[in-house]
Amino acid sequence: MNIETEHQLINADNATVFNFLDDLNNYKVLFPQDKLENWDATAEYCTCKITGLSDIGLKKDTSTANSLVALNSYGKSPIKFTLNIHLSEESDSTTKAYLVFEGDINPFMKMMLEKPLTKLFNSIAYRLKTHFN
Repeated sequence: MNIETEHQLINADNATVFNFLDDLNNYKVLFPQDKLENWDATAEYCTCKITGLSDIGLKKDTSTANSLVALNSYGKSPIKFTLNIHLSEESDSTTKAYLVFEGDINPFMKMMLEKPLTKLFNSIAYRLKTHFN
């Protein structure tokens, strides 16, 4: 299953957005605060529970300076997935960002998870935008 979020225009330069995303301690503000439980993070990984979904863990895989932060599933996540955050410079002071989720999910689980995951990842992309605005 693949999910690509809405593209968000962020009022910050590419390097600033990339440096924020490159430290997973910062991701707490990107998740819906009213549904976030058991947050734990370092610069390299984060884990939490999202009410209504499941345990989620993210671990840094690779990064390309100012253009890509690649994350993999980590810890108790019930499915294996990648989450890539793509950045592109729109101007000296704005950055376009979007997330691409790729998960190994069987067709039955896809029917149950596609809508809440799409909502979650679009929310994360939107929160990234509002964090800098």
